[in-house]
Amino acid sequence: MNILLRMGDRAAKTELYDALAETAKALASGRRAELVDVLVQGERPVDELAAEIGQSVANTSQHLRRLLRSGLVRTRREGTRVFYSLAGAAVARLWLAMRAAAEEHVEGLTRLAEDYVGDRSGLDTITRDELDRRLRDGDVVVLDVRPAPEYAAGHIPGAVSIPITELRARLTEVPDGAQVVAYCRGPYCVYADDAVRLLTAAGHRAARLEDGYPEWAAARA
Repeated sequence: MNILLRMGDRAAKTELYDALAETAKALASGRRAELVDVLVQGERPVDELAAEIGQSVANTSQHLRRLLRSGLVRTRREGTRVFYSLAGAAVARLWLAMRAAAEEHVEGLTRLAEDYVGDRSGLDTITRDELDRRLRDGDVVVLDVRPAPEYAAGHIPGAVSIPITELRARLTEVPDGAQVVAYCRGPYCVYADDAVRLLTAAGHRAARLEDGYPEWAAARA
């Protein structure tokens, strides 16, 4: 009887770990990982997500359905549009932890990241702690250069939304003489890099936040 019970326990344990592994399987795709990275910023409709990851709506919908089956995302419908969001804060924490583990242990990842984001050596960078202090002192202008829906879903208190696609046309809105800090989605997002280069060329003192809004929010959760 005890042997049978132990055998039953082992079978249940196998099923348990197989079920837990479904989460890892759902993220075992670069495109699905990229979708989660975008959804950490906030809810988005399928067509916008497809544009963000450079895939067709059909392919993107397939990846999103896989994430939905695993319980990592949820949906809501508004008219004919389907909106996706992360299933909860634990999913965002999972993504940030998985990314951190990869950055620490996956050989060649740093080189791949540098190939993608380009040379940042000429860009001033500010830490989250330093930005927090500057915000308390009130001597910095913070620009959120992500798309407007992501700003609406959550942003650093006091930040002004000027999407990178609009920044050149809205440079006059940036106060002269102010220290400007731009931020976007995270360490692999180049929007803030582009913003700093544009602001610097226009004569502003500009720096990029060391990572992005998700990391800022996670540090204060």
